[in-house]
Amino acid sequence: MSTATLPPVSPRFEGVIAITKANVYFEGKVISHTILTGAGQRKTLGVILPGSYHFNTEAPERMEMVSGDCSVKLKDSQTWIEYPENSVFEIPGNSSFDIQVKSGSAHYICSFL
Repeated sequence: MSTATLPPVSPRFEGVIAITKANVYFEGKVISHTILTGAGQRKTLGVILPGSYHFNTEAPERMEMVSGDCSVKLKDSQTWIEYPENSVFEIPGNSSFDIQVKSGSAHYICSFL
């Protein structure tokens, strides 16, 4: 897993197609919307409410934390790593990860690589 601090995330995307039906997980505690960029890249924009959640991945993913913070533990790891606002982490394809939000909400952009 790599991590880096990014400049502030853009507050909007231009020229995208938005899928209006939300992706709803864990009884509404994790919700995202899919967008397709002009270049054909699929991304999701989402919010995670307090709790601990497990996700499986098919494709590699890059998660940009727009606001709030979370802790992440990759498959086969015992270590939780903190990711604050304006940080980024990547998850390998065909894997899984656990993510925790302790308070407030965490807003993210997920890019499928």
